[in-house]
Amino acid sequence: MFYHFGRYLLLIRLSFKRPENFKVYWDEVMREMVSIGIGSLGIISIISVFIGAVATIQTAFQLVSDFIPKSIVGGITRDSTILEFSPTISALVLAGRVGSSIASEIGTMRVTEQIDALEIMGVNAPGYLIAPKVISGLTMIPLLNIISIGLGLIGGYIACAASGDVSTADYIRGLTDGFNPLIIQVTIVKSIFFGFIITSICAYQGFYTSGGALEVGQSATKGVVYSCIMILFADLIISRVML
Repeated sequence: MFYHFGRYLLLIRLSFKRPENFKVYWDEVMREMVSIGIGSLGIISIISVFIGAVATIQTAFQLVSDFIPKSIVGGITRDSTILEFSPTISALVLAGRVGSSIASEIGTMRVTEQIDALEIMGVNAPGYLIAPKVISGLTMIPLLNIISIGLGLIGGYIACAASGDVSTADYIRGLTDGFNPLIIQVTIVKSIFFGFIITSICAYQGFYTSGGALEVGQSATKGVVYSCIMILFADLIISRVML
């Protein structure tokens, strides 16, 4: 365990050495941003709308007392979406979509000896292959989280309009009542950590792949599983520290 952790830290340190050619690295960062951000926008949008709608319906179902104002549904949906549903569930989905792609791409390059060829040419392979992915994850996953929050709240509004359990006016009033800016800080911190976890762990699994196509698949699976575990662990730690 300590051996793998030490090798992981060494790989991350090598990834952020001074690049040989800034333009080449910048082009890779832009390509990864498009791949992670634009490529994941569809699945994140669909999931976020439905999660927001379901959270609103279930909250309205549980608050059946006449002594509880209906506007509380909007407040609970807002806080749960911002603090937990959008950052954590989106990260778990992205671990499967983005993480497996990163591990498979780098793992394939390793077993086909493309990484060895880069190193022979004097290229810092970890920096060229991993740093752009990590930087893109740190940038795009928080942006996807913000989009997810907005779409989740829209999904809650649609659920209110369609079901009639809570009026849309009460829902909107609940969204604005008692808002604490701290929850925005928490969700941003979570999404930044989640972005680093997904990209770095999956890149590590792919970089140290050995064997053939079967091992590439195993590395991708390990990357997704370990990323999901670390996302849940980081979620717990950040929530405990910041809240």
